[in-house]
Amino acid sequence: MTASDPSSTPRPAGRRATDYEIRGRTALIWLDRPHRGNAWTGTMHTEYRAHLAAAEADPDVRVIVVTGRDRAFCVGGDSQALSGHADRGNYDDGLRGEIATPGFGIDERWDHPFAHQFGLTKPVLAAVNGACAGVGMVLACFCDLRITAAEAKWTTAHGKLNLPAEYGLSWLLPRQIGLSRAMDLLLRSRVALGTEITEMGLALEAVPADEVLDRTLTLAEELAATISRRSLLETRRAVYADTHGEVGPSIARSLQLLDEMTGEPDFAEGVAALRDRRPPRF
Repeated sequence: MTASDPSSTPRPAGRRATDYEIRGRTALIWLDRPHRGNAWTGTMHTEYRAHLAAAEADPDVRVIVVTGRDRAFCVGGDSQALSGHADRGNYDDGLRGEIATPGFGIDERWDHPFAHQFGLTKPVLAAVNGACAGVGMVLACFCDLRITAAEAKWTTAHGKLNLPAEYGLSWLLPRQIGLSRAMDLLLRSRVALGTEITEMGLALEAVPADEVLDRTLTLAEELAATISRRSLLETRRAVYADTHGEVGPSIARSLQLLDEMTGEPDFAEGVAALRDRRPPRF
């Protein structure tokens, strides 16, 4: 499905929970349930993974951007689904049948929901255009880079629902913003605006809501135009592998890649561009 108009429209019953389009060298994934604040469901999870797989398989796609339709990024789990969990007395993720596994198989430590993004070959950027709560915040945090609306409300939310920190956010968030700030957001489940999230270092920039997507797409094109595919792939994987490991193996692997990648055409192009004082043509 392709969306050429990012404006909000009423959703007829039975429509998909996401949308997908290509803009230049960027695959754009829309969380597309604006009537429910783009609340997360099993259907949305399944479709999101399928879109990531499509972007991974497309040789013309260099960067992936995820954003929300209308005024929210993702308000977390759908309240109707949460009510169902309460009625049953247990959790059901809503996933049924086959589901795509983009990024799986690279490192078994990453073969889990959301962490599988570490194994992708292409960066994933979050354009957080509005409310970002619960599993929506998980999704944003597992992206590589984030641009947020200045007034977007971020919250882990789980504490006020008698839930644990979701999907490994207790592992990830301290590594991104430090233990004390992470504990503040995790323990209190308080709301932090996009400006504060940026001050913490979790987002790169806080901009007006109507500028978030354009700014994120500009960043995506910058990555596509100025950084080689192989460098993007190896740098991401090194960062996420090193988060799990020790410094020695990191240095050894970087030296191995240094020898390997200097023999590639993109290295020669990068050197030529540096010498000629022009942008590289990757």
